[in-house]
Amino acid sequence: MKEIKIYFTDFWSSFVVEESFIYQYLSLYYKVIITPTPNYLFYSCGGFRHLKYNNCIKIFYTGENMVPDFNLCDYGIGFQHLQFEDRFIRFPLFLTHKNGWEELKKLESKENISPHLANRKFCNFVYSNGKESDPLRELFFHELSRYKKVDSGGRYLNNIGRAVIDKLDFIKEYKFTIAMENSSLSGYTTEKIIDSMRVNSIPVYYGDPNIAVDFNLNAIIHVKDKHSIKQAIEEVIYLDNDDTYTTKLAQPWFSREHIKDYYDRKLYSFFDRIFEQPLESAYRTTNYAWAGYYKQTLSHVCFLTKNYFFNKTWGAIDRLKKIHEKIKS
Repeated sequence: MKEIKIYFTDFWSSFVVEESFIYQYLSLYYKVIITPTPNYLFYSCGGFRHLKYNNCIKIFYTGENMVPDFNLCDYGIGFQHLQFEDRFIRFPLFLTHKNGWEELKKLESKENISPHLANRKFCNFVYSNGKESDPLRELFFHELSRYKKVDSGGRYLNNIGRAVIDKLDFIKEYKFTIAMENSSLSGYTTEKIIDSMRVNSIPVYYGDPNIAVDFNLNAIIHVKDKHSIKQAIEEVIYLDNDDTYTTKLAQPWFSREHIKDYYDRKLYSFFDRIFEQPLESAYRTTNYAWAGYYKQTLSHVCFLTKNYFFNKTWGAIDRLKKIHEKIKS
């Protein structure tokens, strides 16, 4: 196996390198060496420490609704439907979140669809918080709750008296799951939709307007925007009271056949192009002219994000702005 020296920085607080999908995937094909002096740096959107690394290939990865900044990274792994030479791959979070990668083939087979699934509780809603999220998600929760109680098991809008510990164990008892992203962005499809599918609960989905690229619209209830809320609720009510619930539940989840094989081939080719060429040929950014000035400027100012007084001041300004917006509305 070829040896590659890599490192990870600016990932989420609970990130464990050896447990990450990227590390485990690369380990199938390479002898992976983790070192703080890497040839290849994987970084995410959780900070700016990546700016301190200057002599390595930088590969941006995100599980959030962000577009890679190709002025800073040589390559990007994200959600968007971008075509940018050999520098980007769309590899959405729903593919790998919490062993999702290993379960894709099982989801393709659509096993264990039995009539008793129509006798479960009505609908669930599990979210940690609503801060900075698209207000449509909360609006839909309240509108659907006018028909029948929607059990909210997360910390946000909780109405069952406790926050659930195991999300999948909780939502498997429900016919429907409100599976809505924190924002609507083309290609942005996270674990929200796949979690409900893993337990055969029909997802009521909002987020990626192009969700049909990966998922079968006949298997989900798609809320396109606030104007389609009424229509989506009418479909939920109809299925809740009709034998066609299990017919819809039996629909294939995915719009592509062999979805795991499809994305596996793409990811393998993406990494193969990066790691199999000479290191000096793999760079795609430059440190000269305005591109270099841009990097230097970010390096100089990003330290403010760690400054106590800056964060306190910024937080106060943000709160005042929200108060002002509420007064205006």
